[in-house]
Amino acid sequence: MSALSALRHGRAALAFIFVTAVLDIVAMGIIIPVLPGLIEDFVGSNAQAGIINGVFVALWAAMQFVCSPIIGSLSDQYGRRPVILISCAGLAADYVLMALAPDLWWLALGRIIAGITSSSFTTIYAYMADITEPEKRARAYGLIGAAFSGGFVLGPVLGGFLGEFGPRVPFWFAAGLSGVAFLYGMFILPESLPPEKRMRFSWARANPVGALILLKRHTELSGLAVVNFLLYFAHHVFSAVFVLYAAARYGWGPREVGLLLAMVGVLDMGVQGLLVGPVVKRFGDRATMVFGLFGGTVGIAAMGWAPSGLMFILAMLPNALWGLAMPTLQSLMTRHVGEDEQGQLQGANMSVASIAGVLSPLFFGWIYSISAGQGAPVPHPGLAFFIAAAVLLLAALIGWRVGRRAEREETAAV
Repeated sequence: MSALSALRHGRAALAFIFVTAVLDIVAMGIIIPVLPGLIEDFVGSNAQAGIINGVFVALWAAMQFVCSPIIGSLSDQYGRRPVILISCAGLAADYVLMALAPDLWWLALGRIIAGITSSSFTTIYAYMADITEPEKRARAYGLIGAAFSGGFVLGPVLGGFLGEFGPRVPFWFAAGLSGVAFLYGMFILPESLPPEKRMRFSWARANPVGALILLKRHTELSGLAVVNFLLYFAHHVFSAVFVLYAAARYGWGPREVGLLLAMVGVLDMGVQGLLVGPVVKRFGDRATMVFGLFGGTVGIAAMGWAPSGLMFILAMLPNALWGLAMPTLQSLMTRHVGEDEQGQLQGANMSVASIAGVLSPLFFGWIYSISAGQGAPVPHPGLAFFIAAAVLLLAALIGWRVGRRAEREETAAV
């Protein structure tokens, strides 16, 4: 392959990853402002909808736990391209199913299928590891995070707008976007993993427990996996209760929620797309990760306290620093495995995140049900946010300790 051909190949790969990430997240973001409301229409109670929405998020995460290591290992053997394309097609079909869902059971089935097909995110991160040098991965993952954030800018705004025409309209639009991602990939996406670097599929590695064994090979990986778990556990407070919390406390509807989530996306896109690279270059991956976790702790605690919608919006500013943590955490972890294990590592990471995704929404949904509404046993609707802030603070402390120990070991080895 000539230098010019390789350059064009790399640009096409990056372009597809960015476009796919944006389209997939736009499709997911579109339904955020309307899904809890659709659930509330079925059950007839805001507090009860909090529990059901938490169950739905947990179902999605449970499928991620089971399927992410399988999909990651399949991509290690068969390549990234077919796995990503099949996932895009599956998402398109799933959104059609949810658009037609006549009751909660069909909606639950849709969330289960979405959890399976959304496991393509595992392969997207592995794809980036394939085409990026180790020392540049924090910035690369930051750019992917920015692409995701860009999707969240567009998605909730579109969802809030489309939701005004009916709660099912956003699902049809999401199906169309996922279909576009599939067709785009069919013509544009190059393969990133050459045959000589592939690893044979094995159920011993692909099952969730087997995938997690990879994280035990190094003390640093195990410690960083705990940070990963706590980060996702705290983050799911948004998917579990935010829409219902915003409606009950501030009177916000789908349009206001969509605009606020768009603001979150803009801030996160700026942090991950513009700040990660320079901050990592100046302070290193570990310090950047810990600083981001501390910033998120302050922001999410302020959200639980905010007595007005304006104060809640202002709390988004320190919370945006959270975007510094994920790409640097991913970068630190990829340094401890070989090229033929990147898919397995990302599958293991997603399994850890999925365990958090199963437990966290159920927990925060329950916390919201006992803290919101008249006669609540613990009368403070922001309680879930305070607990999430404490979890994030714990992640920051563990991340600092694990990273410091790793640096000492690297220095001693030299």
